[in-house]
Amino acid sequence: MTNPPSIITPSEWRSALEALPATSNRIPAFFFGHGSPFLAFPLGEVRSGMGGYAGPTGPLATFLKDFGPALLKKYEPKGVVVFSAHWETPGERLVTDYGDENPLLMDYFGFQPALYELKFKSKGDPTLSRRVVQLFETSGQAARTTSNMEHRGQDGRGYPGPGLDHGVFIPFRLMFGEEFMTIPIVQVSIDSSLSPKTNWSVGKAIERLREEGILVLAGGLTVHNLRDMSSFAPATAKPVYVEFNDAVTMAVTLPDAEERKQALMNLIKHPGFRTAQPREDHLVPLYVAAGAGETGGVRIITSLYGAQTFAFGV
Repeated sequence: MTNPPSIITPSEWRSALEALPATSNRIPAFFFGHGSPFLAFPLGEVRSGMGGYAGPTGPLATFLKDFGPALLKKYEPKGVVVFSAHWETPGERLVTDYGDENPLLMDYFGFQPALYELKFKSKGDPTLSRRVVQLFETSGQAARTTSNMEHRGQDGRGYPGPGLDHGVFIPFRLMFGEEFMTIPIVQVSIDSSLSPKTNWSVGKAIERLREEGILVLAGGLTVHNLRDMSSFAPATAKPVYVEFNDAVTMAVTLPDAEERKQALMNLIKHPGFRTAQPREDHLVPLYVAAGAGETGGVRIITSLYGAQTFAFGV
């Protein structure tokens, strides 16, 4: 395999963001590295390894602080529709309709008390939620809204309550600030089949939103193995993780659209796939973003190990 393109320094990713076309009537769809609760760790408790690389002073945190403002400035979106690796439903898409303030779902355990006191104030929008449902129904996919009175239940991996999950509010706090009431945020579930083809069609169904001034974001991680914490930092990751991470980059950078799509679908056949993704929920949002941006080219915004960010439909 040839060496994949490298965009890992602030100057490189800022140049990549600046080079994106300012098309408010055709906003790209983005797959981005949404990180983990480590991004919100108190500074005095950050350790080396994963905590240093993926923590509040690491490169991903630095990137997210550049990423959000750049998107708002370039596209001036009317709203955000976001998909996360941490919300999946079987068959039917659920679309948040949380009203004047989106609640937060602290869907993690074992962390210090400060991580259960995090704030991210944002709002929903019933008109946008209904529009998302309409687009799914038009494409022949079942969908409905869910309110702040409904538990996510099993869909939230057993954590009670409604709310934006940590795959959304943890990175969004860095991207948009702790209070972000300028435009609405609506979250949509991915398909629990975790099928690349099915989740590609999930993204394809809402592609029209990009022409309506809506920013489509899908968050996950290209390497996510909680059984091996060394996998989360490039300095400690075994070669198999690096090889799979690079394979994702190489698939995305193929110039021919059909070859690119096939290479993305074939990632689940890569020798390192099941090691890098014991459960492929964190890779699946890549297919949602690719489906939403199927028409057009792809740009690498950053190739940070394990937390790559791509713009689809450029």
